[in-house]
Amino acid sequence: MVAPAKSRRNRLLWLLAGAALVALVWPFDNRVDTALDVTHKPYWHAVAWWCSKIGEGWVVGAAGIILAGIFFFASRPRLAGNIFFIALTSELTGLAALILRVLSGRTRPSNHDVPQGFYGLWHDGHWIVGKYQFSAFPSGHAATAVGLAAAAWLIHRGWGAVAAVYALAVMWSRLALQCHHLSDVVASAVLAIPLALLLKKFLAPSVEFQFGNLHRAWKKGKPTV
Repeated sequence: MVAPAKSRRNRLLWLLAGAALVALVWPFDNRVDTALDVTHKPYWHAVAWWCSKIGEGWVVGAAGIILAGIFFFASRPRLAGNIFFIALTSELTGLAALILRVLSGRTRPSNHDVPQGFYGLWHDGHWIVGKYQFSAFPSGHAATAVGLAAAAWLIHRGWGAVAAVYALAVMWSRLALQCHHLSDVVASAVLAIPLALLLKKFLAPSVEFQFGNLHRAWKKGKPTV
């Protein structure tokens, strides 16, 4: 009973600390938006565009499946399973952010048609669910990238360090392209890290076990020369 109580307390502390962090950076949103804006700087806009592109869920998913497949057929099922788990965690953290941003309806920095704010699901007599201009909080790209980095860190510290650089590049790109506010990407990190920890506990063992089973079945059915 002690362990579950401690786990609940840790989650509550993380939630409170995360909410406090988002509140602390909130007043700096406009200042950071302006300082990092590269929309009128062609070279840096191109760099930011590519950094943003590699943070898209389909890119992470495709890379994870391809790499997991390569190592699976190279008889490295455990490594393949770890890679698949990292990619799957990234997709799930990105999905969680996507659901929340649909509900929040926060305006993007580039949206100048209405005052900046949170509009929920309905505005000016129209549904705004899924509208790009009202999908800022939290950042799906940032949650995808931070989820990947957190999962990679939990599997292997070296992988995590490299993935952290990737996550920072994606987060910067979303700010630089005026797609998100600073508080949006910070909130994504606050969301993604505990989700990655939870998935490592409950999902990673199952993924590793299933990859091991699949590999044994594949080897068993593989014709001998």
